[in-house]
Amino acid sequence: MVSIRLGLLMVLPFALWGTAMAAMAPLLESGGPELVAALRLVPAGIALLLALPALGASWRIAPQDRIWFVVFTLIDATLFQFCLARGLRETGAGLGSVLIDSQPLMVALLARSLFAEAINPVGWFGLMLGLAGIVCLGVPTDLLRHWWLLGDAVPFSGLWEGGTAWMLAAAVAMALGTVISRYACSASHPVSVTGWHMVLGGLPLLVWHLADPAYPLVPDWGSGQWFLMAYASLLGSAVAYGLFFWFATHRELTAFSSLGFLTPLFALASGGVWLAERLEPLQWVGVVLVLLSVVLVSMRRRWWEQGPSEVFGAAGGSGG
Repeated sequence: MVSIRLGLLMVLPFALWGTAMAAMAPLLESGGPELVAALRLVPAGIALLLALPALGASWRIAPQDRIWFVVFTLIDATLFQFCLARGLRETGAGLGSVLIDSQPLMVALLARSLFAEAINPVGWFGLMLGLAGIVCLGVPTDLLRHWWLLGDAVPFSGLWEGGTAWMLAAAVAMALGTVISRYACSASHPVSVTGWHMVLGGLPLLVWHLADPAYPLVPDWGSGQWFLMAYASLLGSAVAYGLFFWFATHRELTAFSSLGFLTPLFALASGGVWLAERLEPLQWVGVVLVLLSVVLVSMRRRWWEQGPSEVFGAAGGSGG
């Protein structure tokens, strides 16, 4: 029972991120990407900082963590949220989330280099499968047809249209932030670091919005739109980021970050319900590949040491 609850908590950040993408998407045209990104960060960071006394944690960032904290803030908060909001305006919640969540492969490579985390053949196959799924989901069909079937030539620049480049930049920023979080939290509480990095990382975006004449200072949103913004901020950021960086500093990075492949599934589902976004058949193939990749990477150690038949046999024998 404890392991089930822990597993659900580990999945929760990715479910909240996926649904938050769908909540943010309809707000970008009227509010502007910088404001939506800032409102996702700053209130969430304040909420986390207010929760610190209840957690018995200090607001203080340890001196030895401060340089890494500044780097972490600029990359994971300011840069990531800016790229995400810019890309989301053009890609939509589902496909935007898919493109961002190519980051587990980047995290795996960085964790292998920096922390010597093992990636056995099962894990590598799972990561490649997840990347293939993301390609099926995010790359234009005409371009895939040219690659696979040698059809009519399609300009490679088509891959970078529609916000794709912004989303891939967001994926790189998120992968770097995931790894740097270990250094930024070496002597500081992860929730404290998360809260401060969201508040301080959101301020440059807010200043940018105030200086941008293209959007009103305060958007003319109704109660429903403010509710979506509050959901994206408090649940999609405060709760999600607090849980994510706690697990990132206490769990094996490659296996945990591979759960990020689930985020697009939640984004696609919520985007389909709320925003009427629809997938092509090839994109559904990508969804299946992504799910398989999560299973392979998460179970890679047990499968490599015991074999799938022993793992499933043990799981079946424990039921009742």
